[in-house]
Amino acid sequence: MIEKLEMFITLAREQHFGHAAEACGVSQPALSASIKQLEEQLGVLLVLRGSRYQGLTAEGQRVLEWARRLVADARTMQQELKTIRDGLSGHLKVASIPTALSYVPALTAPFVASNPGVTVSVLSRSSAEILSLLENLEIDVGITYLENEPVGKVTQIPLYRETYCLVTHVDTHLGDARRITWNDVSRLPLCLLTKDMQNRRILDGILTQVSADVAPTLESDSIVTLFAHVQTGLWSTVMPESLATTLANETLKTIPIIDPVAGSQIGLVATHREPYAPLISAFLRQVRHLAQV
Repeated sequence: MIEKLEMFITLAREQHFGHAAEACGVSQPALSASIKQLEEQLGVLLVLRGSRYQGLTAEGQRVLEWARRLVADARTMQQELKTIRDGLSGHLKVASIPTALSYVPALTAPFVASNPGVTVSVLSRSSAEILSLLENLEIDVGITYLENEPVGKVTQIPLYRETYCLVTHVDTHLGDARRITWNDVSRLPLCLLTKDMQNRRILDGILTQVSADVAPTLESDSIVTLFAHVQTGLWSTVMPESLATTLANETLKTIPIIDPVAGSQIGLVATHREPYAPLISAFLRQVRHLAQV
């Protein structure tokens, strides 16, 4: 039953029988047969079918909610038994918004150091993708914005407040500036993150508040790409100060932005459920401790 529910969750996520079968590591006929068997066991139609996947029935949507709970509980049980036998071990899956990636080692490094049996993977994802990954049990925790847009019913641990600065080449006319206003920023040739990233939507909101319009001449969903373009001297960008100071070098200058000094709360989110798997529980416990230090 658990294996069939996992396949059903994957199908709901992928919305395509072939893609779901590939993600599950089975053939498409095998996946279709498992979904059919699940429907027969439950006595309801779960998936609308035609020549291709057409969505879930109302019953399918309800079963999906239960499937996520049951699969999560089964994984928690398996991890608890393994922890009793072998001590804390396993693989922790973390997703972070790109602008918070430089902060992630402050959480993962001490956790791995104190738990040698643990491995970690860190993904760079948008805030919306992080919530979707949590919902579909594809990650254990996320690091994202806690304010500006709804995060839903998740456990939240505030970590730090993100403040912004201008990053520009030292040879530009701003090379000697000690601070700059948002209105001045709006008049510069800028390269910014794309609008599907919440950081960009936050910056647009700040600029709207000060009645400043901005039309970047280059957009990217990659922070590395933005820094590479700033390095040419033709663009400037706006970045969180913590990230800018981590990536800046001798050719780039960071300038605090004022009027207003704006910021956004960054925090850790996890699916709101009890009990947590031992690995997630231990990580949340350490993150809470670090957040209070």
